[in-house]
Amino acid sequence: MSEIHATSGVLPSIPDDLSVPQFQLDYNDPNRPTRPANIPALIEDATGRRVFLPELRERTQGLANALSSLYSLREDDVVLLFSRNHVDYPVAIWAVHRLGGIISPANPDFGPKELEYQLKATKAALIITHPDALETSASAAQSIGMSPERILVFDVPGASTAKLVTVNDLVKRGSQLEAFTERKLRPGEGKTKLAFLSFSSGTTGTPKAVAIPHIALIANVLQMASHAKVNEDYAPWKDRRYRPGDVALGVLPLYHIYGLVVNLHFLLYNAMTVVVIPKFNFENMLKSIVRHRITHLMIVPPQAVLLCKHPAVKKYDLSGIRYIMIGAAPLSDEVNQKLFSLFPEAHIGQGYGMTETCTVTSIWSIERKRGFSGGAGQLVPGVIARIVKTDGTLGGYNDIGELVVKAPSNALGYYNNAQATKETFVDGWVRTGDEVKITPDGELWIIDRIKEILKVKGFQVAPAELEGTLLDHPDVSDTCVVGIPDEFSGEVPLAFVVLTVDAAARVKTNPRILEETRASILKHVADNKVAYKHLAGGVEFVDSIPKTPSGKLLRRVLREKAKELRKAPKAKL
Repeated sequence: MSEIHATSGVLPSIPDDLSVPQFQLDYNDPNRPTRPANIPALIEDATGRRVFLPELRERTQGLANALSSLYSLREDDVVLLFSRNHVDYPVAIWAVHRLGGIISPANPDFGPKELEYQLKATKAALIITHPDALETSASAAQSIGMSPERILVFDVPGASTAKLVTVNDLVKRGSQLEAFTERKLRPGEGKTKLAFLSFSSGTTGTPKAVAIPHIALIANVLQMASHAKVNEDYAPWKDRRYRPGDVALGVLPLYHIYGLVVNLHFLLYNAMTVVVIPKFNFENMLKSIVRHRITHLMIVPPQAVLLCKHPAVKKYDLSGIRYIMIGAAPLSDEVNQKLFSLFPEAHIGQGYGMTETCTVTSIWSIERKRGFSGGAGQLVPGVIARIVKTDGTLGGYNDIGELVVKAPSNALGYYNNAQATKETFVDGWVRTGDEVKITPDGELWIIDRIKEILKVKGFQVAPAELEGTLLDHPDVSDTCVVGIPDEFSGEVPLAFVVLTVDAAARVKTNPRILEETRASILKHVADNKVAYKHLAGGVEFVDSIPKTPSGKLLRRVLREKAKELRKAPKAKL
């Protein structure tokens, strides 16, 4: 067997001449559930403000007018969204798309250097930011020579924005300006016209901009809808997985592909309501679930662990929850079983995907209320999988090998990076870098990670990126970063470090200097990287880093060393 095809549904016709906002706001899709007039699209968590679809259309129109007239935003200009979740986040996305522009979402916890890297890589023309991230935005913009006038700010209750240009200001001004000319796609152009430059570490190396065309997001929404029989009369109303009027938690960051595609666009397509929460705080999340009568949770493993183990859970009535999806990283069997027992009536399961496939490749079967513990679900309609064994031959059911997928949602490649594209995107297929097997019943099981990328709290962390930062420390002569298992985060980075000759000599004269050096290295990484990239696994000093004759790091050897250290914390390498 050379290829395994999805069997979970029939892929509907995917429009290839629509932009994302045209599909979401304008297109009369015969398969889309009808949104009742009294069901809002979004709810602002802090204020309870309800935002309905007509208002989203109007705000998108107004902002697009302003960006066109006042900022001369044009075809293929990139706008970088550097913000926490906000009810105007989709408005900003769709306004830029209406003009033929491209959105590049960025993590609002980035430091100035990390943001500068993304600004340079995308050649962004504008930044739309959250007030909390304004200082970082200004610093990064200054470093690349961007005018402060090219920084716009989302409106946040209580934030001082008196001297700033806000999105709300622009929406109001845009409503009085001459209407822009909307960018219409030619037949087939949706397959090539870029919508997003979303950053991923790929299978190796530093972050790269994944070039995602409009059709990729549209296709993935329709793939998931077909898989879940959305708008079909396949079960009693109470047992249907997605229903108009259901209310979903919107705490997943919208700069992450999981939050952007699944938690926002897919749920809006389903005529559901998304409660937009700017920043994750567990007990506040519980309060929001009760306050807004939330029925659907889209979460990552650390949040699932807290649901199972945090003492605050007992204080809240969570009986209204009828759906929990866990994505971005595998979940342990122990946590799965605990979730099953805590929410006995809820649909609970996992999905699998990546930025390079514009999110979901598999999700648990609609025929099962509970996904298999440890399973990543069934391939969604339109996905074709290959299992490439270590000898390069193609496997079949129950064979273990690298998962390679072809799907209508696949990205085009890495933006302005031909070499990285060549390594991951091959003739329409995406090499996932994950070792898997698919059983005869169609279930996908993730066995191991072939690629070097770590998954920390669902976020990608490239060891090479951290190694580059570590080598900037004056006392580090060589280093290798590996992931170690962590119940809460999935895995965390651990750095093996070889000291410089001078640093090693100082340690010999005074052993206490070793701990001071360790603390200095940890602080160096913390000062230069976003929180989830910090060395939570610690620093271990070694005499040398094992390498192949050609100089390639033998990372697997050090992973085994890390396992030994965990078994015997006082053992010395």
